[in-house]
Amino acid sequence: MKKLFLVPAAAVALFLASCGGSNSNTTETATTDESAPATETVASGEALETAVFEIEANDQMKFDKDLFTVKAGQEVQITLKNVGELPKESMGHNFVVLAPGTDVAAFGGEAFKAKDAEYIPATFASSIIAHTKLLGPGESDTITFTIDEPGEYEFVCSFPGHWGTMRGKIVVE
Repeated sequence: MKKLFLVPAAAVALFLASCGGSNSNTTETATTDESAPATETVASGEALETAVFEIEANDQMKFDKDLFTVKAGQEVQITLKNVGELPKESMGHNFVVLAPGTDVAAFGGEAFKAKDAEYIPATFASSIIAHTKLLGPGESDTITFTIDEPGEYEFVCSFPGHWGTMRGKIVVE
């Protein structure tokens, strides 16, 4: 009788193990686009190819990635895709790269007041390294920028209330 239960139990355990868990937030290291030329040169004279990334934003106020790693002086190209279905007016998304030391809560408070500027506050202009436009469902936008100083740079969605959960880091080595 025990053997009758053991075989199905083993099959279920094997099935569950093969499915594996998935972490929706993943780390992405610089990849190069074969069609993109080497456009940046670091002090040592080493040519760096553009680091190309894609990140998705959804109606659950989440980015699908929360960490990118690049080299100092490397050109970075990030494409944000809004894969959600809710209207831009209630669930728009953008991608804003902030300078180290930026008070993200204060930035979020000011972004809340910057509706006419797609929630990019002019009061924090010196703290913003790059940003996409505000995207509605099915839209995408690509930004290209370079960070010369090693460190950790936070990125957020500045749509009201999103910065608390829609954030991550770009590590510049």
